[in-house]
Amino acid sequence: MRLDKFICESTELTRSLAKRVLKSGEVTCDGVVVKSSSFKVGDETEVCIEGRQINIIGDRYIMMNKPVDTICSTIDEEYQSVLSLMDIEKVDTLHIAGRLDVDTTGLVLITSDGLWSHKITSPKKDCGKRYYVEVAEPLDESLVDTFKEGVQLRSEDGLTKPAVLDIIDATHARLTISEGKYHQVKRMFAAVGNKVVNLHREAVGSIEMEDDLLEGEWRFLTDEEVKSVK
Repeated sequence: MRLDKFICESTELTRSLAKRVLKSGEVTCDGVVVKSSSFKVGDETEVCIEGRQINIIGDRYIMMNKPVDTICSTIDEEYQSVLSLMDIEKVDTLHIAGRLDVDTTGLVLITSDGLWSHKITSPKKDCGKRYYVEVAEPLDESLVDTFKEGVQLRSEDGLTKPAVLDIIDATHARLTISEGKYHQVKRMFAAVGNKVVNLHREAVGSIEMEDDLLEGEWRFLTDEEVKSVK
């Protein structure tokens, strides 16, 4: 790989800025100053800028505890984007794998790997998403079977895929769905005459929201967590 391209893929520098730092003698390859943009960087080459080693930023996999009044968008709009909460290089290469509403909190997965995020969001993959739900009206036990059979949503053809409802008490439950229809959880409860008051996503597949990760905080996923998405 050309040295200027390596620098661009390892830092926030543009191609023109990469050439500038090269000309200024700030770049070394295996300890030797290199000023040529076309210098070929091998797999084992140690590239440093002002003595600090840089490496190509590969695919990244991140979990965030999404706060309320933030949006799962790549840019700030009426509300702040979750990506703007992250102090991380090349944030523009990241996207959200499965969105949450502005007033919904909890687990958001962020990545640069499009195939990986497709496995999470595609209904064909049956990747379960578990939510902790608070509703306005008391929950009837019959809803367990209703949700298991599928719910008819307004303006939708056919029933939702079977969902698992675990009633905790009169107004709290956990719901696991394998789809990602627009406002699906809220619409499912609305379809049975109830209203969601608070909604928090606890898990995506086998990836669980970390208990000590505060709202707005994030961390990289472990290799095991990444590989759990199939």
